[in-house]
Amino acid sequence: MFPNKKVQKIIGSRVLVEMKGDSNLLEGTLSTVDDYMNLHLIDTVEIVNGQKERSLGSVVLRGNNIILITPLE
Repeated sequence: MFPNKKVQKIIGSRVLVEMKGDSNLLEGTLSTVDDYMNLHLIDTVEIVNGQKERSLGSVVLRGNNIILITPLE
């Protein structure tokens, strides 16, 4: 099974995303994903050192900058 098919199965769930070159994490609800693994997250918050720092709202993440996607539910 291709990774984007697995990610499409968790649309609507809360996810934790780790990005390249950034020690911070993003937590949000996965809204959509495309064939390039670009993600659209809604109700997104930035997590710094395990603490929720700030609310970012709606965020689009480019697929080639994503290291890890972890479902939270």
